Amino acid sequence: MSQLRHLAGALRSSSQWMKGRAGTGRRVFHPRRNCSSRAAEPSLAACSSSYVVEMYYAWLEDHKNVHESWDAYFRNAQASSPEEAREKHLSTLLQGRTMSQTPAMSQKVVQDHLAVHTLIRAYQVRGHHVAQLDPLGILTADRNSFNPSDLITSIDKLGSYGLEESDLDKTFQLPQTTFIGGNESTLPLREIIRRLEMSYCSHIGVEFMFINNVEQCQWIRQKFESPEIMPFSDREKRTLLARLVRSTRFEDFLARKWSSEKRFGLEGCEVLIPALKMIIDKSSEAGIESVIMGMPHRGRLNVLANVVRKDLDQIFCQFDPKLEATDEGSGDVKYHLGMYHERINSETDKNITLSLMANPSHLEAVDPVVQGKTKAEQFYSGDTEGRRVMAILIHGDAAFAGQGVVYETFHLSELPSYSTHGTIHVVVNNQIGFTTDPRVARSSPYPTDVARVVNAPIFHVNADDPEAVMYVCRVAAEWRNTFNKDVVIDLVCYRRFGHNEMDEPMFTQPLMYKQIRIQEHVLKKYADKLISEGVVTLQEYEEEVAKYDKICEEAYRSSKDEKILQIRHWLDSPWPDFFTPEGEPKSTSCPSTGLNEEVLRHIGEVASSVPLKDFAIHSGLSRILRGRADMVAKLSVDWALAEYMAFGSLLKDGIHVRLSGQDVERGTFSHRHHVLHDQEVDKRFCVPMNHLWENQALYTVCNSSLSEFGVLGFELGFAMANPNALVCWEAQFGDFNNTAQCIIDQFISAGQAKWVRNNGIVLLLPHGMEGMGPEHSSARPERFLQMSKDDPDCYPEFTGDFEVQQLYDCNWIVVNCSTPANYFHVLRRQILLPFRKPLIIFTPKSLLRLPEARSSFDEMSTGYKVPKNNSR
Repeated sequence: MSQLRHLAGALRSSSQWMKGRAGTGRRVFHPRRNCSSRAAEPSLAACSSSYVVEMYYAWLEDHKNVHESWDAYFRNAQASSPEEAREKHLSTLLQGRTMSQTPAMSQKVVQDHLAVHTLIRAYQVRGHHVAQLDPLGILTADRNSFNPSDLITSIDKLGSYGLEESDLDKTFQLPQTTFIGGNESTLPLREIIRRLEMSYCSHIGVEFMFINNVEQCQWIRQKFESPEIMPFSDREKRTLLARLVRSTRFEDFLARKWSSEKRFGLEGCEVLIPALKMIIDKSSEAGIESVIMGMPHRGRLNVLANVVRKDLDQIFCQFDPKLEATDEGSGDVKYHLGMYHERINSETDKNITLSLMANPSHLEAVDPVVQGKTKAEQFYSGDTEGRRVMAILIHGDAAFAGQGVVYETFHLSELPSYSTHGTIHVVVNNQIGFTTDPRVARSSPYPTDVARVVNAPIFHVNADDPEAVMYVCRVAAEWRNTFNKDVVIDLVCYRRFGHNEMDEPMFTQPLMYKQIRIQEHVLKKYADKLISEGVVTLQEYEEEVAKYDKICEEAYRSSKDEKILQIRHWLDSPWPDFFTPEGEPKSTSCPSTGLNEEVLRHIGEVASSVPLKDFAIHSGLSRILRGRADMVAKLSVDWALAEYMAFGSLLKDGIHVRLSGQDVERGTFSHRHHVLHDQEVDKRFCVPMNHLWENQALYTVCNSSLSEFGVLGFELGFAMANPNALVCWEAQFGDFNNTAQCIIDQFISAGQAKWVRNNGIVLLLPHGMEGMGPEHSSARPERFLQMSKDDPDCYPEFTGDFEVQQLYDCNWIVVNCSTPANYFHVLRRQILLPFRKPLIIFTPKSLLRLPEARSSFDEMSTGYKVPKNNSR
């Protein structure tokens, strides 16, 4: 031990000993914590050489006082012999930790050690800025030429750390915040830098150090820093090649057959197809049974053909201008259509359902719709943790950065009633938006920076390196399965042609497109690589190409026999048991929406009480409940109680009811109070609606984020999954719906015409005809009420098959409700009709408490009323 005692003396003289060391209790020192147990990462400013000194003396006192890595380190030093050799060995080992000679030397080594730790962290934080991400080699993926000064891009950069070129061959102890050493705990500085550049500065750039969870950061470090973690087996490489063949030759086939048609092909990012299939394969392996996807038009036909596996002849016949549509509606262009398909995953031999949602030209509008449908499938299957159902969203770079609905959708990802437990986002980064250069299209360095707001890791990858792409896709799927959080894959690629195949990109991007014209296809590059490695032969590769070309030719000949366009074959959310096999309603009539007095009274009594014992409610709410009880005793209802009875009666019949929107739990006008809060116990609440019946369906009422576009889209998607549910979205005020107008115009009013898609979502727009100003007599609620009563055609008795058929012919229905009873009947009718149409209900504000605006139980017991002249 003499050499260690000698070391201790040197160390003690090199720095001030920490006073008060002999305090009570054992202290265990962890290198990853640095000098403070609260510090998550090493910092040069946070430590001094006293850290090493204290750990060494603590070890001398008791080996259990220090982390096991330091214990092993000091034991190795002690095991050296003879004594002179021990001294020399110890001195060598402590290079990068401390020195056993002079105080100045020991101080220098401690500083060098901390400098190397800081250097490692610099690569983890900023290595992506110098990663080789652009396949064209002419742009930097982060929009500018930012070159971090703390990355060792040249030898002179060592000086910023107080290091010299002579230090490159010195060995340094690695911190526990890196995995570049593998099984080695020390590495020469030269090798440390080389491995960091391989991990963070090659064809993969990783953004993750903004994540405020140490465990998640360590998980990502391990995935990208561990040596030799990326190699693929020969079988995996052959599978990747075959998928690239299908992706590339599909686009080539379309280009040959329909050279003058717009198809928004995938050329320049053909790797997207094997990327999506890798995500699906790994997710299926982890137990996922259903994947809901959303994407813009670029590459959609390829995804339909080679991921969802839509029959090729059904795709090819879409290019025939003579094809006649037999379904109702106008249809839509082929690169907007969706699809639903169940199949066996060839890699896992498990059943999987794939759904690609139909989408308009509004690129990111489908994002919240996908999330809503995913949430609904999780809800109805009891998948409370997202282990069986997941979402994949594919984006373009310009839209991902520019469209506000992306931000709105991200902010739903962690909300209890909206979370889908992790979405995998894939950005097809063409490095251009139509004709707009990224430098004038966004202010952020990357198009993916919006994802940082929810601590989603971002994996940038060069799309011309297929194996690197496959690896980040595998990691992304594993991340989602491990942490149930969003993750983003940034496929840095290019667009071989213009915005569409007829567009001339040289007008605006001459430098880029000169390079693209001579750019070798990724399939050719990867095939040559595998042939040179001996993984496949040239003959095998050519046979694979010929096999898929033959499949396309046979499907093309078959498509000539198609004379009729069946839009129903493109449904993304079929309801097989709700309609007849021909897609028609099973009935042309609607049962009565009335209820007997016993049911109405029971619902009213629950609505007037607190089902939980020892639950302290607000005194003002007590008055409201007493008022409800008084109305029930008098066999009458106001608007809030009528809504309560409509919802409650549907729950009795096993119909799930979901009400979402801003402040809907209490109601914007403090009239609803569907969630009661204990005034004495924090976070204790009660939903009386879920205490109505013993075997009732669940009632979901949830305050949303302050979003209309995103939340309405979400609820629309939720309503797609199940026709036997009442899904309502309430605008905080009626005119607030205009910030969700894209969803209304593109999905709600036009969804059936374009995609033969039925949807029963209900939009509640409070204060309907009020708010037009005092100069309008109809702005007074009394006048509005009288107007409704005076108009004999406004709310007629609604009976007979003709009116039901009339509603079926509408794309959507708009209703002005004048009485609580009318509101009650309209809500119940939405579920009892043999089909589903969006129903837009204008509800009042001032009428909520107007004594004259009440209805009797008699008006709710038989028949139902619906506006006729206000429906369309």
